[in-house]
Amino acid sequence: MLRVAAVLLMAMKASSQSILEPCPGVPAPLYPYNTAPGWSYIKVADGLSNPRDLIFDSQGRLLIVQKGVGVSQHSLDLNGCVTNTSLVVSDANLNHGIRLSPDEKTLYASSASSVFSWTYDPTTGSVGPDSTRVISGMATSGHSTRTLVMSPHRPDLLVVSHGSNANIDEDSSDPQTARAIVKVFNISSTPADGYDFVSEGWNAGYGLRNEVGLAFDGNNMLWGVENSADDLSRQINGTSVDIHIDNPAEELNFLGDVTSPNNDWYGYPECFTIWDPSQVADRAFQVGEQFVQVPTVDFDDDSCARDSVPPALSFQAHSAPLGCKFDSSYSNLFVTMHGSWDRQPPTGYKVVAVPFTQGDDGSYGPTAASSSNEGSFDVFYPPDEAQCSSSTCIRPVGLAFDGAGRLYVTSDASGELFLLYTG
Repeated sequence: MLRVAAVLLMAMKASSQSILEPCPGVPAPLYPYNTAPGWSYIKVADGLSNPRDLIFDSQGRLLIVQKGVGVSQHSLDLNGCVTNTSLVVSDANLNHGIRLSPDEKTLYASSASSVFSWTYDPTTGSVGPDSTRVISGMATSGHSTRTLVMSPHRPDLLVVSHGSNANIDEDSSDPQTARAIVKVFNISSTPADGYDFVSEGWNAGYGLRNEVGLAFDGNNMLWGVENSADDLSRQINGTSVDIHIDNPAEELNFLGDVTSPNNDWYGYPECFTIWDPSQVADRAFQVGEQFVQVPTVDFDDDSCARDSVPPALSFQAHSAPLGCKFDSSYSNLFVTMHGSWDRQPPTGYKVVAVPFTQGDDGSYGPTAASSSNEGSFDVFYPPDEAQCSSSTCIRPVGLAFDGAGRLYVTSDASGELFLLYTG
């Protein structure tokens, strides 16, 4: 019901924009894809090298991190097609994160270990030749992408996510390891040699296995989407039972106000979220509740309920959410599902939208209850995701809205760039 209502709402809100023509000189999409009612898409670029996160400047230029290459800049025509491309930062260590300061005079990008800055001219789009190390000391093992966001009302604060160093990173239960965590740094007073990620800054939540997608709502509150663990089992009556096909759920987490520390624990590496309660048959769970793999006298499912912050909403296990962006009305959070590697049949390989509402107290939250497994709807999706792989479907990563409200999506495995639009 939520999916139908949300799709109809999106269609009714669709602009009167006409169908866009294919971009000149751009090959057809590698794979067939569908869109929700009221939505269409075109492919606007091809041949990119592992394109990851992306942003627009105020002049409508698109900046994309190409993993292992650097930062490319793309000029667009009125139809959204790429007309010119140049490499503005050549650095093979850059692998995901990118952000412009609100005044657009500073460009930030990340490698596995560090965050760097360059001077940026918003008028010409030129980037200074020399980089400055803003943050260093991040672990290079395990999950290596470092998402960057800046609070709209506090441009002096840079938020950086850091995943775990393994599927189950036991040591990350201590926030002082600074893994499976999101941290905040005041860049208005950056030390001369940059911040040390582990020992400096403050927390915006920990116990977050790999919180790749980060976005601020209309109240400047931070939300994140999390890739949960693989190959989990549950100890039931002394026997280890494989539950990994549909558990644990991927997560949408509320991280809140980044202007002050959030030292809450979100469960990892002990507590995981239920997607399919039927697979964990020794207890009556609901979707969205948390569980442990091996209940003990010292720590069990009830410990999770007591000590851990559960997700605001759950997603299908192994979908691999990587990017998230709110629309201009904060009524939908768009999320890229990179796609599974550890599930048969496969899942993900698409862009979904999570309908949001604003409560009587002014706060934002998902329309669906935290116990729902229908809290999102497909916007850009393959004809049969159960047949997907990295060689048969796109693997969406980054999202960025242009000034006309159209949504750009990168696909790292296929090297493509897509434009989604209503009308």
